[in-house]
Amino acid sequence: MSYRIGIDLGGTKTEILLLGPQGKEILRRRAPTPSGYAAALEMMAGLVRQAEAEAGVRATVGVGIPGCISPATGLVKNANSNALNGHPFDKDLSALLGREVRVANDANCFALSEASDGAAAGCGVVFGVIIGTGCGGGIVVDGKLLEGKHRLAGEFGHTPLPWPRPEEMPLRRCWCGQAGCLELYLAGPALAFECDGPGARDASAIPARAAAGDARAQAALEIHADRLARGLASITNVLDPDAIVLGGGLSNLPHLYEVLPGLMRPYIFSDAFSPNIVRAKHGDSSGVRGAAWLWPAEEEATA
Repeated sequence: MSYRIGIDLGGTKTEILLLGPQGKEILRRRAPTPSGYAAALEMMAGLVRQAEAEAGVRATVGVGIPGCISPATGLVKNANSNALNGHPFDKDLSALLGREVRVANDANCFALSEASDGAAAGCGVVFGVIIGTGCGGGIVVDGKLLEGKHRLAGEFGHTPLPWPRPEEMPLRRCWCGQAGCLELYLAGPALAFECDGPGARDASAIPARAAAGDARAQAALEIHADRLARGLASITNVLDPDAIVLGGGLSNLPHLYEVLPGLMRPYIFSDAFSPNIVRAKHGDSSGVRGAAWLWPAEEEATA
């Protein structure tokens, strides 16, 4: 079996992708994500059946979700799409489709995509970071997703801002109950807050404002890059990745790839440091591609 289906389940839209041999894209569809758990399951099952009927194939199925399956309970946890939490999502979708369905966090799917046939293809250790409305990360080692005993590996957004400066104290409180989570300093709304103050959430115009000479926008981008550098340096001291891949809306800021290596250097515990920080090759499609790649080639025959 050389066909893989990936599904990226989002809060407002769901995307399905069918890959053929050698990762060739066969078809792609998007549909609004319905409210309610049962409706979302039926919608995804319908998308799978429609894709297979149109292509005349049977495929493996992988799904990326904004949360993860708890290894302790078998239920979804930590999903910002609240309808998923507390349900055996993988088992329920498997029952509807009559086959095993693999499920992983959407940031993990992003990292797996870029390590499989994206910007970090061929790299041994890959750390993928999504910096958009939220902030998350994933780890791939030798082509295989590293999720960890508790499915926590790569949880970049909810690790604390390292080496905080006096002006950053006290650290901001996060919805998760902790203080100083990187998501509060790196995601798009955090950049907007830094530039325009409380209530601001849209950072899309900040790069253009900075280019036009807006001093507040320029200062906000500098602070953001410094904080991202500290976060990535902390991860580098633990993982020493062959490549760091940036995705999400803020990965399109070109200055990051120029300034991050120098900003990270003072925090790296090594005499030599030459990071490979790259922009995602597949862009917004990485999540759905990574969901498809939850089934490696050597396991296709067992699906």
